[in-house]
Amino acid sequence: MLQENRPTVSVIIKALNEERHIAAAIESALAGLCEIDGEVILADGGSQDRTIEIAHRYPITIVQLTRTEDRSCGAGVQLGFQYSRGRYLLLMDGDMRLHGGFLPAAISFLEENPAVAGVGGHVIECKVVNVEYEQRQRRHDPDRVIGPVTRLGGSGLYRRSAIDSIGYVTDRNLHGAEELDLGARLHARGWSLARIDCGAVDHHGHTGNAYWLLFRRMRNRNACATGELFRAALGRSHFSFVVGKDYAGLLSLIVTGWWLTLLLLPFVLSGWTAALAASGVFLLPFAAMSLRWRSIRLGLYSITAWNVFTSCSWLGLLRPRRPPADWIESTVIKEGSHRPEAPGRFSVSAAPKSCHLS
Repeated sequence: MLQENRPTVSVIIKALNEERHIAAAIESALAGLCEIDGEVILADGGSQDRTIEIAHRYPITIVQLTRTEDRSCGAGVQLGFQYSRGRYLLLMDGDMRLHGGFLPAAISFLEENPAVAGVGGHVIECKVVNVEYEQRQRRHDPDRVIGPVTRLGGSGLYRRSAIDSIGYVTDRNLHGAEELDLGARLHARGWSLARIDCGAVDHHGHTGNAYWLLFRRMRNRNACATGELFRAALGRSHFSFVVGKDYAGLLSLIVTGWWLTLLLLPFVLSGWTAALAASGVFLLPFAAMSLRWRSIRLGLYSITAWNVFTSCSWLGLLRPRRPPADWIESTVIKEGSHRPEAPGRFSVSAAPKSCHLS
């Protein structure tokens, strides 16, 4: 397709059973495009609630997976990408709400920095409702600071030429960690990523008990993501980047070592010495994390989550893969049309001055 026939931005919203938030997500995307030539694509993973019914009210494209077994975090974005035409791709979830000033600021930044493949802003967690999100808020994440980052977790605007250079946007085989995989492949091709000092999206995360959420992550294979990510990078140019930046993978190795130590102690020591040593080795992580978080409750959750993700990661490592660039079987439920730019109303130089890279 000729470059001049492309809309400026394709907003890709991936969703699964998001009837509570999908209207706000779509409306915020359309509002963000009010002065930008663009299109909105809802990539649905097979919702069983009213997500599709609600989305039908809006002038957007709606596509849905044909087979529920293809459902994954990576498949959701890649599904929308299959039908997109924009020179820039904004990726967001169905439980997010786009900030009005982000797109002009992000486009302006990419225009001024041709070596940057994608740019993100602040992802604002609207509700801290369980220990998982409480820990996220309190944990230092170098990829949430302003400046160069390894990945754009949550949401980001990417230039299509960068995505075309690596073949596909997100790996359909990944049930999580798809942003790190994308960032790793881009960095391996010489691109960089950045986060600017500008609000990007509000995020309404999962509610309910954190332990029930862990169980859900096991059922939907999200907990297998670390092993799947390692398997996807094995033997490829971005493998060293993944190994160096995937802290979850390092943690899984540490937990595995903890398991092996507990298993081997009875063969190395005997009697009360073995019992005391095993008790100490077993309790040490709980004590350390309780001190780290200054909370027994958070410490207990940390160790539980570590064990869940480590065990599932080994399963993810063994999962068979499909070619990630293959067409994802899907159905077009509704054809949308892109919103043409109002003449003279948008300029990439008109980004709000409060949004910048420092």
